[in-house]
Amino acid sequence: MADQPVHQNTSDEIDLRQLFQLVEKGFNKLGTLFLRLFLYLKKNAIVLFGLVILGAAIGYGLKFISTEKLKVDVIVRPYLHSKDYLYDVVSEIEANIKVQNEAFFQELGISSEDLKGFQISIEPVKKDAEKAADGELEYLEVLQKFEKTDLISDILREEVLNQTELNHRITFEYKSVGGDKIARKLMDYINSNEYFKELVFIQATNSKERINKNEVLISQIDTIIKNYSSNLSKQEGSIGSGQVLFQNEERVNVAALLNLKTELIKDTEDRKIELSELTNPIGVINFGTPHQVSKAFFSKKIILIPLVLVAGFFLFSFLLYLNKKAAEMEAGD
Repeated sequence: MADQPVHQNTSDEIDLRQLFQLVEKGFNKLGTLFLRLFLYLKKNAIVLFGLVILGAAIGYGLKFISTEKLKVDVIVRPYLHSKDYLYDVVSEIEANIKVQNEAFFQELGISSEDLKGFQISIEPVKKDAEKAADGELEYLEVLQKFEKTDLISDILREEVLNQTELNHRITFEYKSVGGDKIARKLMDYINSNEYFKELVFIQATNSKERINKNEVLISQIDTIIKNYSSNLSKQEGSIGSGQVLFQNEERVNVAALLNLKTELIKDTEDRKIELSELTNPIGVINFGTPHQVSKAFFSKKIILIPLVLVAGFFLFSFLLYLNKKAAEMEAGD
């Protein structure tokens, strides 16, 4: 019984010694692997360096031979609830480009040759989307403090509709020289929908009529206030502060008239802004200038081609190594 602990300690020492030996062998193999890799790179350094120089030269030359892609970003805003139409018509144009529908593009004055490499896409402007989402949540929190009335419901509906009409980015990518002209023709086609053009016309007509009526009302209010000012000293039957009794015995609240005039002026200003913006169903906020499509670092030819050549050399060397080992195995058998 007394010899059992001594025997156990000896076994533990043997196990630890074996573990250290295994770790030492592992480090030795790892060091040998690094040395072989270093010798391999040293042996083939000239070849690898030559491949890098050759690949860089080829990539640099292709930069002048091949045509780089250009793109134009158009920031638009759909009006009159035309957001779904906007995405549908962009999908329609994209599908016609893929199938090369010559009849469709001939009507727009676009040749099929100019559409080679042409692409169109659309996405919401992210900053506007995030801002709209935050603003909508904040607005809903404010509305929760009020009672559920028809007025609040109308305000909420109007606010939600406004939040859905965000800015969107239509991107045109192309290789041909006149790609920006094609983009303008496609934007004209997007805005050629008769239904929405009629809505724009009706909305513009209503706004003009409202502006004219507001101006008439403002003129009438100015006349009433002018008469009030001129007759104030002559009136003997003033009633309350800010009120005057005219000859027809009607009470006039000057403060209310001034508030109404302010609201009419504000409404007129809003209508004029609306008229300036609402010229098309899809308003073009900014039609960008053509610029080169930016590429990721490893997608550039001057970087990609040397990497491909070096990777091909490594693969070729690995296949030679496997072939050598296979030949040795066959010779041993």
